[in-house]
This record gives sequence, C-alpha cells and structure tokens, in this order.
Amino acid sequence: MAVLSEEQTMLRDMARDWTSNESPVAAWRKVRDADGAAGYNPSVYGAMAGMGWTGIIIPEAYGGSDFGWLSLGLVIEETARTLTASPLAASAAAASAIVLGGSEAQKARFLPRIASGEVVATIAVGEGPRHDPAAIAARVEDGRLSGTKAFVAEGDSAGLFVVAAADGLHLVEDGEGVVRSRRHLADFRSHAEVRFADAAADKLAEGGDGLLDAVLDRAAILAAAEMLGMAGQAFETTLAYLKQRVQFGQVLATFQALQHRMAGLYSDIELMRSAVEAGLQALDRGGDTRQAASLAKAKANEVGNLMSRELIQLHGGIGMTDEYDAGFYLKRMRVLEQMWGTAAWHRDRFARLSGY
Repeated sequence: MAVLSEEQTMLRDMARDWTSNESPVAAWRKVRDADGAAGYNPSVYGAMAGMGWTGIIIPEAYGGSDFGWLSLGLVIEETARTLTASPLAASAAAASAIVLGGSEAQKARFLPRIASGEVVATIAVGEGPRHDPAAIAARVEDGRLSGTKAFVAEGDSAGLFVVAAADGLHLVEDGEGVVRSRRHLADFRSHAEVRFADAAADKLAEGGDGLLDAVLDRAAILAAAEMLGMAGQAFETTLAYLKQRVQFGQVLATFQALQHRMAGLYSDIELMRSAVEAGLQALDRGGDTRQAASLAKAKANEVGNLMSRELIQLHGGIGMTDEYDAGFYLKRMRVLEQMWGTAAWHRDRFARLSGY
C-alpha cells in the first residue's frame, strides 16, 4: 500500500465523505433511470470542479494543482465506490496528452478550461470492437481530420477530443465535422461512436513517437483505479451481507468455506491495490510507464472480474435483482475490463516489454 502524505490522506477522506453523503449509489440509480446520453449529472461534475478535482494533474501555471496521479487515483477510487458517474478520468487522460505533447499555445488555450470543468475532454483512439492502438485508419490532410472512432468514453458530452490519427494525436473541438452516435452499453454510461468528417484538427507535435502509448497508459491506470474502488466496495458489501444473512439456522459468515473464500478475495484485492498504486506512482515518477500500466490493468481486470462475480454469487437470488445494487458493479466492471485493453492484451504486452 502506498504511503500517503498528509495532504493526500485529507484529499482521500474528503472524497470518501463527499461521495457517501452527496453522491451515493442511489444518485447513480437516478442517472441510470433518466437514461440521458451524457451518462452523468452535470451538477455533480460541477461540484467536483469546485473542489479542484478536475485540475489535479494539470500544472499550476494552467489553473490546476499539479497534485499528481496518485492523488487523482485516490479520488477516482473513492468515487467508484458509490458508482459516481463523471468524465473525470476521461478529461484527465485528455489533459495529460496536452501536458505531454502540446505546444505552449495549446496548453494555454485548453488546460485552464479543463481544470475549471468548463470543458469536458476525452481521448478517441479505437476504431474497432477491441482495443488495438496499432490499427488506426483516421487520416489528417491539410489540417482536416477524417475517420470514425467506435467507442469514445464520454463522447456524448465532450467539447474537446484528443484523436489518434495515423500521424499522431490531434485536438479536435466539437463543431462542424463532428458527428456523434450514442452507444448503449450495459453500464449505461456515455460511449459514443464519433465520426470526424473533414473536421478541423490541431496536431500535438511535442510528445514524440511515444505520446499515444503514454496517454493510453494513463487511461488504463485510471480505469484500474476505478475498478479498485468498485472491487473494494463489492467486498465490503458482500462481507456485511454474510455477517447478517441466516441460512440453515446459522449466520453465513460462520461457514468456514465462505470464510476461506472471503479471505482469498481480500488477498486478491490487496494485490490489485499494490499493482494499481504502483502504476500511479510510476506516472508521478515519470519515465517509461508501460510495464507498470500493463501490470496494473491486467491485475485489475482479473480481480475485478472475480470480485464482481463473487458479489453476485454470494448474495444469491437478491444479487440478480435490479432493486439491489450488485448488478451495477458487475456491469460497469465488465465494460472497464474491455476499455484500454483486456487482461490477455496487457499480459502479452508486458511479456513483450520484458523480452519474451
């Protein structure tokens, strides 16, 4: 477990209190039932911006706090525990692309607006049903971008897109030439197909050949942090249920087989935490983050899948009902498993980076 500074501990505790009191799972249920394309409550995101969360990884010179990736991961973990929907992770990943690869003019134009919450930003990379950053067909000619991105997280509400094209990453603002089509996935969050038809594009030219990998590493680690929060909450919810549910005249938690199962899950989640926090710390240190990112996402996928299955299984029949919250965690977890690379994809990448 990462050793937190006093300021990071305060930030984590503030996020935990705020999500518990102001954004419980019942708030997500209302968003789900409203079935809006954005997939989140804008006033909630405004509150996050007011607390400075939207600028955590943005330099102070551009309106952020530059508090680091571990700090942002702590916030995302806590918001995930109550399934608080927001474009916080997507905007942070997009902002990182501008921080790493943008010109001074691009940084000055966009980063303060992202930090204040005025603009929702996201990254648009994949063009097929599976994560494959090597298969990019989008093209830019004379500053105009053409291509289609299949599943863009927060694509329905984004005002700024960081788009992967054959020659690198480009900034595209919402407007003429940007056509969105809503995707309906199991988690009821925003996933849009976005078609760029001769849209004005401004290239991020300062990040070098590794810019796309660096941005995707950040997106993957943030997804892993969200999965960690959900896995932790799923474990606590299941443990509380086993301690109060009576079957065959006994409390379920007294059955040794279930005790062993929960002990195994606890150990798995702690290993997941170590991998995710190591990934966040690697981002804060700088340098090559590829192995740390793949380890974090692969472990998060594996443990998140297991814990969400056990959440349903150990709750029995009630876990299958829409009236109970367990299904929300299962559905969101399955979508995050596919985003930015499956466990198999990241294991293969880790092996290749290790020389195998």
